[in-house]
Amino acid sequence: MFDPRLETPIMATTTTILSEHEYRELVQSDDDHSWELWDGVLVEKPPMSIKHDNESFLLGHFLQNQLDWREFRVNVNGGKTRYTERNFYIPDVVVIPASYQLPFEDNPRSFNAYTEPLPFVAEVWPPSPGDYDMAAKLPLYRQRGDLEIWFIHPYERTLTVWRKQPDGSYAEEIYRGGIVAVASLPGVEIDLDALLAS
Repeated sequence: MFDPRLETPIMATTTTILSEHEYRELVQSDDDHSWELWDGVLVEKPPMSIKHDNESFLLGHFLQNQLDWREFRVNVNGGKTRYTERNFYIPDVVVIPASYQLPFEDNPRSFNAYTEPLPFVAEVWPPSPGDYDMAAKLPLYRQRGDLEIWFIHPYERTLTVWRKQPDGSYAEEIYRGGIVAVASLPGVEIDLDALLAS
């Protein structure tokens, strides 16, 4: 289900097209901004509301508490998904297999970005300045093949989940409360009522 209200244009920081190398160099030299790359154009992920940040942190906390650190790492507004050399996105919450990180953890120049499908990515609706997460990023997570994609709307108190099926398609479900199992992470469950109460 796609909400036409979420057609807000993306606000680009510049119209200059960056290469992947230029993007990586910029991100590694700038700790003060959350830079994404949208079809080669540099876009700063904007500051979010208190509720948005609380939901993201709490979801990450709930996930990591149920996952073995030796097997999975949860990043909140950290790990990047790489769709192509011109597209890097920062999910609000992402679960990364530890095997993707371990070979590079001791390298201070390692880049926290992944081309491989990830088991879990989540976005939380931002009330301002726009809804580019839903309009543009979520479909690309499906194109990347990420296994489970969550979109949380804290004000409407809904969770939309897309789960990858064996044939490569995605099944969509909408939740308004209760315990939600994370199918891509067996044994992991999120209390949606507790999450939305934050």
